[in-house]
Amino acid sequence: MTVTADLAMVNLDSSDPAAHADFYHRVLGWEITHSEADYAMINRPDGVSIGFGRVDGYQPPRWPDETSAKRYHLDLYVDDLTVAEKEFVAAGATKPEFQPGDGRWVVLLDPVGQPFCICPRPQG
Repeated sequence: MTVTADLAMVNLDSSDPAAHADFYHRVLGWEITHSEADYAMINRPDGVSIGFGRVDGYQPPRWPDETSAKRYHLDLYVDDLTVAEKEFVAAGATKPEFQPGDGRWVVLLDPVGQPFCICPRPQG
């Protein structure tokens, strides 16, 4: 293959795009560049974007049910797991009881129920 592509953006299904974008705006610090009932978007200064589109009847995956449809999974680097967990929960995330990884990372659920992990930022 001689043609390669660059990732333009990631679009995520959502039951509440504006709230979903606001949550990740707070977690990532990215700018909200569009926010309506049916679609919202956040952007990083270098142009990377995440969009959130309303899906009628949206049902989040059931964590940790491996037979449940999981639409995506984000891993986010943080400097301090404990501090980040506290701040992200205050911003609207929840922490499910099931936690794999022996404490090396933390699984959280965003406000519409999608799982994401916070991981220690690599040193060096």
